Amino acid sequence: MATLELKKTGGKKGASVELDPAVFEAKVLPHLFHAEVRRQLTKRRAGTHATKNRAGVSGGGIKPWRQKGTGRARQGTIRAPQWAGGGIVFGPVPRSYEHVLTKKVRRAALRGALSLRTREGKVAGVESLAIDAPKTKLLLEALTGLGLAGSVLIVIEAADRNLELAARNLPKVDVLRAEGLNVYDVLRHEHLLVTQGALARIHERLGDRGEESA
Repeated sequence: MATLELKKTGGKKGASVELDPAVFEAKVLPHLFHAEVRRQLTKRRAGTHATKNRAGVSGGGIKPWRQKGTGRARQGTIRAPQWAGGGIVFGPVPRSYEHVLTKKVRRAALRGALSLRTREGKVAGVESLAIDAPKTKLLLEALTGLGLAGSVLIVIEAADRNLELAARNLPKVDVLRAEGLNVYDVLRHEHLLVTQGALARIHERLGDRGEESA
């Protein structure tokens, strides 16, 4: 069973905790990553695009000219698609892009993403992470003290206004609560920093016991 060494805020070594093998030593299946990331991104699409077909545009109550005798091609309405201002053929209509994956597949994808980062040595633990004010400088100092730089996903146990506001000015740093941990954010960040409380929540959510209660 793998263990994770927790650090204190200043970077000093702390206690070690055991990682649930069902969560952090799961089988890595890249095709599940693709399916889950695609599900997450398509769910964000509004799907509100729309165009007007020939029934929706204005005008065209009568024929623009008579059927015969003018030397021009016959036309039935100025709402036809070949006319400027006419209707659009097969244009986009409001729709939902969302597609469904089972809980079992989504859980396996998240377990695989966490296991992948663990194998790469990109998962770090901290006993607690708190700053006195919502200032980016304080968060940067805390991350530097923990030996982290660049792209970092911070997973916390519960809402922390100071941390969440301080991370907004850092394009490569995000703060997530444990219940919001997802495959897309885990994969798009190079490092994963987990607090001790958040780790317990992750074990509870993704461990074998959590699967039995789901």
